[in-house]
Amino acid sequence: MSRTLDELTALVAEVSDTYASRNDIARDDDWYLLKVQEELGELVAEYLRATARGRLKGDDAAMVRQKLEDETADVLAMLMLFARNNQVDLEAALERKWFQYLGRSPTV
Repeated sequence: MSRTLDELTALVAEVSDTYASRNDIARDDDWYLLKVQEELGELVAEYLRATARGRLKGDDAAMVRQKLEDETADVLAMLMLFARNNQVDLEAALERKWFQYLGRSPTV
């Protein structure tokens, strides 16, 4: 099943809203960027483990891979929330910043 970036962002926001409500977390402007940084650190730790430069902590290769994928998802989700909170249109920014080098508009 494919979803648009806006659909994914809405789902991520719903999960984040539920999590914040259940755990009494106050999310201000700084929180979104700090969470991106926190999740990026966790991704780096899993990458180090996946590339044999970190302790496995009893995990096998499949579990390390799953954790790497999960932390990658966390980084993306928090970046999407950061963009939403700061009114950044990611699709427009990608068009302007990245896709200009294609010399054409990408097909979706």
